[in-house]
Amino acid sequence: MLDIKFLRENSEVVKENIKKKFQDEKLPLVDEVIALDKEYREIKTSLDTLRSERNKKSQSIGMLMREKKTQEANEVKEEVNKINEEIALSESREPELEEKIKKIMMVIPNIIDESVPIGKDDTENVEIEKFGENVVPDYEIPYHADILERMNGLDKEASGRTSGNGFYYLMGDAARLHEAMIAYARDYMINAGFTYCIPPFMIHSDVVTGVMSFKEMENMMYKIEGEDLYLIGTSEHSMIGKFKDQIVKEDTLPITLTSYSPCFRKEVGAHGIEERGIYRVHQFEKQEMVVLCKPEDSMNWYNKMWELSVNYFRSLDIPVRTLECCSGDLADLKVKSCDVEAWSPRQKKYFEVGSCSTLGDAQARRLGIRTKGENGTYYVHTLNNTVVASPRGLIALIENNYQKDGTIKIPKVLQPYMGGKEKIELK
Repeated sequence: MLDIKFLRENSEVVKENIKKKFQDEKLPLVDEVIALDKEYREIKTSLDTLRSERNKKSQSIGMLMREKKTQEANEVKEEVNKINEEIALSESREPELEEKIKKIMMVIPNIIDESVPIGKDDTENVEIEKFGENVVPDYEIPYHADILERMNGLDKEASGRTSGNGFYYLMGDAARLHEAMIAYARDYMINAGFTYCIPPFMIHSDVVTGVMSFKEMENMMYKIEGEDLYLIGTSEHSMIGKFKDQIVKEDTLPITLTSYSPCFRKEVGAHGIEERGIYRVHQFEKQEMVVLCKPEDSMNWYNKMWELSVNYFRSLDIPVRTLECCSGDLADLKVKSCDVEAWSPRQKKYFEVGSCSTLGDAQARRLGIRTKGENGTYYVHTLNNTVVASPRGLIALIENNYQKDGTIKIPKVLQPYMGGKEKIELK
């Protein structure tokens, strides 16, 4: 959410930013919120004047009564009553305007970084850099669901009976490999200096609207019926929410956290849930990283964070690339974002396995997360990034480590988490 003062003083910049995001339907909102803000500030000024005038007149009533000027006192009382009526009318309008302004400000997109490429949607995202050789072997790599079934590691028929489409059972070595990736990601991030956390897996609605846009919320979040609780779509939601309405000590910045959680997503949209495989599902597990820092440090942390994800996947012998998200593909709160994509030797293309974003002070402003320094109190900047989300990470792992003899090579860094196993035999 933007600072209303910034919008008021830079309305053309805000409008140009909306155009860059191809959200022209939101352009009238800028002038609308400016008009509402003007009325709101005028009412506040008027209320201050009216209250001051009421206090002076109220004090004069006592003096007039002591001087036995009863008629004059009664006339002043009438004037005070009229002022009270005006105050009551303005006081009822004040919260109404405040709510309207907040509602509009919540949907006006954040100002994107000047380095973000301009494009309408994800088809116009821009490749930044490749890491590792994207090899296509001289033997066929089966579809990931077929590989997992040959491991006796995937049962979607049973999950269909218990839960419906978009869920799955992982079993045996497949389940173990999935957990090995998560456990290794945890230790990898701890060794990088991040503090490990396990957060709540449900959050209140005011936290949800603090960390994401309404469109994301509608397409992603599952609500608990009859309660003000939502299942998290990623641990970023509860990790940022941890600091809601807090003033963190400036000398504790940056706060660097890595968190494990299951994630739950409706996955509403054009992509759809995968029938056979486990690429797009309603439930998965994830190791996340979250940073709270000073504004001047946020871009440095952004670069450090996506590099950590790249190096994680390279340590698993998985080639990856980074893809800069264009303006039209950025969620409304994001300043800048890039996807980390893993190579699929079966499909001969890259697919998304993680995303790194800096959101400026948008989340902090919505949630009231501030710090206090020499120059006063200010909002922190927040960033988030995927270390690994499985089963997508699992798909990348088994495809890139599938051998000609039908075995799956286990990368050295995962072998300690797999009881020393070096490969998995397929049945």
